[in-house]
Amino acid sequence: MNSRDLHGIGMTSQRTRRRLVQRLEDEGIKNQDVLNIMSTTPRHLFVDEAMSHRAYEDISLPIGRGQTISQPYIVARMTEILLEAGSCNRILEIGTGSGFQTAILAQLFDKVYSIERIKALQDKARKQLMTLRLMNVEYRYGDGGEGWSEKSPFDAIIVTAAPPVLPRMLMQQLADGGHMVVPVGAVDGKQNLCLIQRVGDDFEKHILESVRFVPLLGGALE
Repeated sequence: MNSRDLHGIGMTSQRTRRRLVQRLEDEGIKNQDVLNIMSTTPRHLFVDEAMSHRAYEDISLPIGRGQTISQPYIVARMTEILLEAGSCNRILEIGTGSGFQTAILAQLFDKVYSIERIKALQDKARKQLMTLRLMNVEYRYGDGGEGWSEKSPFDAIIVTAAPPVLPRMLMQQLADGGHMVVPVGAVDGKQNLCLIQRVGDDFEKHILESVRFVPLLGGALE
């Protein structure tokens, strides 16, 4: 990949990215590390070429198979929550999707474990992260709702699709003192972004804000 593809031109240029970051600040994102990473990570590489001119708008975009790349505000907000909730080195991501959120996490945390139920999406995401030389990610193809017990416990878990209720199996894979950020609720109803913190065998739930995510589905697809 040449420098022009990586850095972008026109509607994918660094100037366009800076405008997006300014909007994120205006919407309340305060963590400077998150803003810096959002500014330098080429989101246009994680969307279809036909949609690249919209890559730096603060909107979600389709990535195929009924899935979307989350809007930049949500990516930044969920990442900021994880950073503010406490120190963590090992993080589990449920839903690799386009790989954009994975790329942001990989630049801020020591080790990222990412699960995706749609193999074609994860294969494409893995290729893009390799292009960016982000090698601290380990991938698993399978049902994200089951987590990755062999690699647990995790300091943090981020869920990028909405289960209808709190995902107890994932919560049990948190380390003591660990935290999870997860959207919870029905797709056609109210969803809330929640922060779950583990204290021994107990879990504290904090509702943060209203959100809209695709549903967390079970099983695995090619």
